[in-house]
Amino acid sequence: DLWDSLHTLARPDPHSVRAWVGPHLQSGLGAPIAPAGAIERFFNLPTVAAIVHALEAAAAQDSWARDTAAALRQRSPLMLHVALEQVRRGRHLDIAEDLRMERDLVRHSFHPAHLGRSGATTDTVEGIRALAVDKDHRPRWNPARIEDVTPEMVTPFFSSPWPAHAHPLRDLV
Repeated sequence: DLWDSLHTLARPDPHSVRAWVGPHLQSGLGAPIAPAGAIERFFNLPTVAAIVHALEAAAAQDSWARDTAAALRQRSPLMLHVALEQVRRGRHLDIAEDLRMERDLVRHSFHPAHLGRSGATTDTVEGIRALAVDKDHRPRWNPARIEDVTPEMVTPFFSSPWPAHAHPLRDLV
């Protein structure tokens, strides 16, 4: 409905689209996905382990915390750490820098040479195998636990595999 009604804008420039989107999105929202303040309270913690442990500690009184902790425990521990770092770094990047970082992450997700892995032995491919190919929903993550991921495993995901002059997205500004 939102997309279909966009044509009602007389002159769809960025400012008029922003002014139109705000009220339309607010009116289309249902129930919040989390209790007020929960996302900030938990996801502002410094590490993935701290986030999950805090969610688990709150699980007895809070079904959202319980469900969120359970969902995180099912995901790739390594990629949870990478994603948290990605969000935190992305806050300080312009769009071109962010897209270059994202491109680098995709490359490292399939070729994490710093971990001695490539192709079928990556968590990315393992997740695809478990959910889409074999459909056993039993991924074998490496490392298997959030608590076993080290900064040395995460940091190289943010080093570009290309020199600046050869990056596939070097011309973005």
